[in-house]
Amino acid sequence: MTPGRRAFVIAAAPLLLAGCGFQLRGSAQLPYDTLFVDIPDSSALGAELKRNLRAGSNTRIVARREEAQAILAPTVEQRSKTILSLSSAGRVREFRLKYNFAFRIIDTQGRDIIAPVALLIERDFPFNDTQVLAKESEEALLYRDMQTDMVQQVLRRLAATEPLPRERDPARN
Repeated sequence: MTPGRRAFVIAAAPLLLAGCGFQLRGSAQLPYDTLFVDIPDSSALGAELKRNLRAGSNTRIVARREEAQAILAPTVEQRSKTILSLSSAGRVREFRLKYNFAFRIIDTQGRDIIAPVALLIERDFPFNDTQVLAKESEEALLYRDMQTDMVQQVLRRLAATEPLPRERDPARN
């Protein structure tokens, strides 16, 4: 490829991407100024969710419930593994991993802002009992990937909620 042609391709690539509607995700515009995430920092999901909220949104995470405009309260966080198929010898050939997370958004008085939302992510993976250690680390990697997907789904749900009505300032009335 000639240098002139290469320069043309490099210059045309951003224009083609812009023309198709592609744009980087950017920060999430959540309808809450402050949010209390009622998940302990010792939870991998809680830590990742808080990190993503701090880095990718306009919402400030607060340490106390009383300071928050809204509270993210989890109702279920559950991982499960079921057998999907067996070999003719009765050995497991395939598993299905499930990651279930349910939450609701409440205000400081305990009223629902968002009704309880249940999210479920499933992954199937083949199993070979001669490679137990490799399959255990593959399972852990799949769960970590599912957790990252779950955090992104929670963020999208939060961004899709209706903004809270602003409280009126009594001094202005």
